Amino acid sequence: MKKLVEFRWHGRGGQGAWTASELLARTALDEGKYIQSFPEFGPERMGAPVTAFTRISTEPIRLHCAIYNPDIVVVLDNTLLKTVPVTAGVNQDDNILIINSTEEPAVLKERLKVTKGKVWTVPATEIALKILGAPITNTALLGAVAKATGIITIEGVHKTLKGRFRPDLAEKNFAVIKEAYMEAKASE
Repeated sequence: MKKLVEFRWHGRGGQGAWTASELLARTALDEGKYIQSFPEFGPERMGAPVTAFTRISTEPIRLHCAIYNPDIVVVLDNTLLKTVPVTAGVNQDDNILIINSTEEPAVLKERLKVTKGKVWTVPATEIALKILGAPITNTALLGAVAKATGIITIEGVHKTLKGRFRPDLAEKNFAVIKEAYMEAKASE
């Protein structure tokens, strides 16, 4: 792991982008890392684009600002690809984009004109509908983050879920995470 890894999450109000950011941060904290997690939104309504941020480090974090050049970008709703510049600030060989999509990662990489780094896709909506009965994609994307980055373990996420949700909801969300972990795939 790099000394400091920065995540930018893109979602819509009510989809749980900040919750996913917070779950990632809490898991990393439990696994011995330093963390920050914060949203960026104003008076947005349900369904409006929102952004959340996560920083994970092996050392104390002294930065207190938005993330402009993220290492990892996570997109909970692929309709945002048409309206929000999700690739802004992404231009390094080790950048990772993780997108809720049934499309092949290479297709999205080309469409988004990503020339460096990797694009990962996971059918998060389909997984969430199958297991949760609702299109709540945030925990599915967390499973893909665990696979794509190795920065947290899915066992660690399971522990975090059990501390945050009632038992039945924690187990359903963990099933979503495990399936997303298995189904996430990367571009070359």
